[in-house]
Amino acid sequence: MAKHITSKIELSVELDENRVPETLYWTAQDGGITNEEAKAMLLSVWDSKAQETLRIDLWTKDMPVDEMKVFFHQTLVAMSDTFNRATQDEKMTATMKDFCDYFAEKLELKK
Repeated sequence: MAKHITSKIELSVELDENRVPETLYWTAQDGGITNEEAKAMLLSVWDSKAQETLRIDLWTKDMPVDEMKVFFHQTLVAMSDTFNRATQDEKMTATMKDFCDYFAEKLELKK
């Protein structure tokens, strides 16, 4: 019988009196990350029974807008790479990458 291994990723969110995130911390012991601060996070989980994506999108109130734009661009690029690894759909991956380039151009992220 195969031995099952459990890996845990933990998120901690400190909120202000209005329940707005002030600080985000994450821990992934297997990755050597312990209580590392972050300014934003996007988490998507697939609910197979309901056939829908559940999401948690958080950012701290001091996350600069210019950094948020870069964060979204990098996330879109990473999603394109993940989509390609998961589906091997080269044509749609190329389309997604084209959109990422367009997104970066419109936000003037590329120099």
